[in-house]
Amino acid sequence: DVANPFASTLHRAIEDVAVQRGVLVLAGSSDEDERRERRLVAAFTSRRVDGLIIQPSSHDHRYLRSERRAGTPVVFVDRPPASLDADAVVTDNAAGIRRAVHHLVEHGHRRIGYLGDLHTIATAAERHSGYLEGLKENGIELDESVVRLDVRGIEKADLAARELLTSAHPPTALITGQNLVTIGAFRALRRQRLHKKVALVGFDDFLLADLLDPGITVIAQDPAAIGRTAAGILFRRLDGDRAPFQRHIVRTLMIKRGSGEIRP
Repeated sequence: DVANPFASTLHRAIEDVAVQRGVLVLAGSSDEDERRERRLVAAFTSRRVDGLIIQPSSHDHRYLRSERRAGTPVVFVDRPPASLDADAVVTDNAAGIRRAVHHLVEHGHRRIGYLGDLHTIATAAERHSGYLEGLKENGIELDESVVRLDVRGIEKADLAARELLTSAHPPTALITGQNLVTIGAFRALRRQRLHKKVALVGFDDFLLADLLDPGITVIAQDPAAIGRTAAGILFRRLDGDRAPFQRHIVRTLMIKRGSGEIRP
């Protein structure tokens, strides 16, 4: 979704590399729809694009084999390809969420809720796994009542967070698995006047997160680095690089701003 700050930053970074080569970048949104992804790829390849950088929605990328045989290089970003060996540039999703759990435990929390994106998205599944691993590493038993998955967008995140915050045994801290989910969760915290009582750590930074009260502590991805790396790989392939395909991992960074440092 090019409207998402992550995707727009990713696109700009790719474009900045491409413009140095005199190359135009075309973009489209798949909206987590496999059929729409295929239609976009077909539209681009029918116009004889030189290469493809894909943030995948599909769970089977064998349909790209014909394009590869035709000499079109393909690089995946954010999520690895499925059923296809290809270059990919991804984030350390599980490690980032584990860091968030450890951070909250260090600040005294044991009842940590989690709001995750669609479980069918590979990155969302990895982040949920990181949450489970983080709890286990800290000797905390999983309580499914403080977990909400398949939370898509700000409004659903707002509703899911309100359900947790108004339950009989609410969490003292929340981890949110995506930037729009974080915005919705913070909206719920503000509405319940709990934004200075319940800790919040979000995955993905977003515009103005540092200007809220308190500022939002995040596990920040680096979409610009992902975009630059992916574009560099694509142009190397276009220049004739035939090295084995690789998966490149871009590390996350914890940015402490206040919301994740609230004690129970």
